[in-house]
Amino acid sequence: MHMKRRLVAAGVAIGVAAATATVGVLNAQADPADPSPSTEPVTWTVDGLTEAEVAELEQLGFDVAHDHGGEAQIIGDEAVADELRALGHEPEFFDTVYKDVAVTAQQEGTYYGGYRTVDAIEGHLQDVADANPSLTRLYDIGDSWLKTQGEGGHDVFAICVSAIASGDCEQDPDSAKPRFSLIAQIHAREIATGEIALRWIDKLVEGYGTDAEVTDLLDTTEVWVVPVVNPDGVDIVASGGDDPVLQRKNANDSDGNCGSRLGIDLNRNSSFEWGEDSTNPCSETFQGSSAASEPETQAVEDWLRALHPDQRGEAEDDPAPDDARDVFITLHSYGEYIIVPWGYTSNVAPNDAALRALGAAMSDSNGYFVGTNDDTVGYSTSGTTDDMVYGELGVASFTFEVGPDFGTCGGFFPAFSCVDSTLWPENEGALMTAAQAAAAPYAG
Repeated sequence: MHMKRRLVAAGVAIGVAAATATVGVLNAQADPADPSPSTEPVTWTVDGLTEAEVAELEQLGFDVAHDHGGEAQIIGDEAVADELRALGHEPEFFDTVYKDVAVTAQQEGTYYGGYRTVDAIEGHLQDVADANPSLTRLYDIGDSWLKTQGEGGHDVFAICVSAIASGDCEQDPDSAKPRFSLIAQIHAREIATGEIALRWIDKLVEGYGTDAEVTDLLDTTEVWVVPVVNPDGVDIVASGGDDPVLQRKNANDSDGNCGSRLGIDLNRNSSFEWGEDSTNPCSETFQGSSAASEPETQAVEDWLRALHPDQRGEAEDDPAPDDARDVFITLHSYGEYIIVPWGYTSNVAPNDAALRALGAAMSDSNGYFVGTNDDTVGYSTSGTTDDMVYGELGVASFTFEVGPDFGTCGGFFPAFSCVDSTLWPENEGALMTAAQAAAAPYAG
């Protein structure tokens, strides 16, 4: 028995140059095999696309969720499929967006079967910090866009977990211990990533003193986590309840003409190699008006600079030294990839071999494919956090694309049961491998 979905409709007409694409974000209970027009968002595949054609679809405002090897996955309803056909493409149904939500007594502060709201996540972080003063420090590292506008919003929180001695868990790059830093939900709709981050925190605080591996890690290393980079966006996602809203970007509505497609893509807004992604404010990959224009981007970049020493030169081909320390992971979904720099260019990073070697060690746990953007998602990205952390600071930096493309545990909205059955267990060991490598990630 499953919960019946209610209709939530939001459509946006987007004009670019001489073309117009009306891209709907429309949610309703429907059978994707039903030949009648459906307002249920699904994932369509479009084959035979060039990189330029994919970029054009993004610029027009289509929600290109995935792209690899000339095949793009595009989210939308039947009207979106008609628009793709009008442009000469042949979309085919690939997968549902929403997975079945069993009828259960969900806890307060949850949605879509058990995923936690931002308020619940913040409450959990405070509870963990209060209960573990010798192991944790909780920091407010900045504000969300809505908070900067005086329209509600949130603080952005980071937690440090370590066996705290004098000087530990301070926001100072000259730390005695090496550091592993992790961020999640920079893209709001990638909801499993925040839950994985919370389970990682809980594993560490609960395992200290009883789990030898955890105890050794926290005795020697600082672990830092931002479970939700984009809290305003997550509020929008969660507002749909059991029909989560497909909000990727933050809540910056200053453009005023994008309706439900508002916001800036925070993972195209970084100060490092910014400026080669979408200039259409209604595109899901809109890079913003300038590098690091968004308060969430500024908060995370300032926090990362306060944690990690600058260990790399400014030239693209300057390697981080073999004795450089620290590891960084940004959790995304989906695709089952471990992505290494660079994203902004097809050139390999100067530490490519060492990055791939550590990626392979992490892949021993989750089985994900290791490679650059070209090897994995098949497209370039500018202004991303992982490129900034490696490019500016020399930190060994990785993107995890969590979960498969298809099925109950796939896509942006996997069933909540998948977090504990699959997504967390397969990544638990990979995160431990990353953290254990923080002292010498390039040493091999």
